[in-house]
Amino acid sequence: MLALTVVLAMLVGVSLGLLGGGGSILTIPLLAYVAGMAVDDAIATSLLVVGVTSVVGAVSHARAGRVRWRTGLLFGLAGTIGALAGGLVSRVVPDTVLLLAFAVMMIATAVGMLRGRRTATRRSVPSTATILLLGVAVGLITGLVGAGGGFLVVPALALLGGLPMPVAVGTSLVVIAMNTFAGFAGHLSAVSIDWPLAGAVTAAAVAGALVGGRLTARVDSDALRKGFGWFVLAMASVVLAQELSPAVGIAAAVLVAVAAAMSWNCSRRPHCLVRRWAVRLRVPAHA
Repeated sequence: MLALTVVLAMLVGVSLGLLGGGGSILTIPLLAYVAGMAVDDAIATSLLVVGVTSVVGAVSHARAGRVRWRTGLLFGLAGTIGALAGGLVSRVVPDTVLLLAFAVMMIATAVGMLRGRRTATRRSVPSTATILLLGVAVGLITGLVGAGGGFLVVPALALLGGLPMPVAVGTSLVVIAMNTFAGFAGHLSAVSIDWPLAGAVTAAAVAGALVGGRLTARVDSDALRKGFGWFVLAMASVVLAQELSPAVGIAAAVLVAVAAAMSWNCSRRPHCLVRRWAVRLRVPAHA
């Protein structure tokens, strides 16, 4: 199981390096179900793994000019404030309600990533007020549901902050590193860390993050944005399966797979069924 854990940890690192998200939401199940850790220990260990991996990934992206340090640091500081408030509010809201709200938010985020932001340019620089507001909002949601840092930071920076997708990915790693190390410090005194296992998983994830960082430069920005959107939709189906029923989750996963296949087909062929339907349903300009 150790070998399988290490291999899967590398894939988590690739996700972080390539997409700027997927760290905690993938690492926690990996440590709890594959490595056999207690849930509390898995959460704390995942924070360490994701934090170190994010730092290494951020440095790799920074060397390639894909990190806006000012934006990342301001966003991270504001997110910390929002996360504290979200943590207080979460005490009076049932866990199921929080996670279902998280799933809905993930779906909305994914749809936004798939549609894209036409006005975003490589020179877009969000204002300080925009960064702070986005940071507090994302931190509030993260504090409420206890996960979702990268899934929220990347779309916020790309869609609302106007950063190009590769830059949003690199900058999000700075934010994730700040948040996860703060969270790890809060958990450290109350859990037992298996340091040899944590070290092996962290090393594997770091190796994966370096690979993911290199892939980012070779993947088209639009393809990267859409890939992130489909990935978030897949993760949302997992949450629905856990909180509602396996049948709902499976149905959602099947719909995501069918939609992704149809999207891929239309991107490869000039004529496809979905495009024909869209043309037939289009209202004439003079109507």
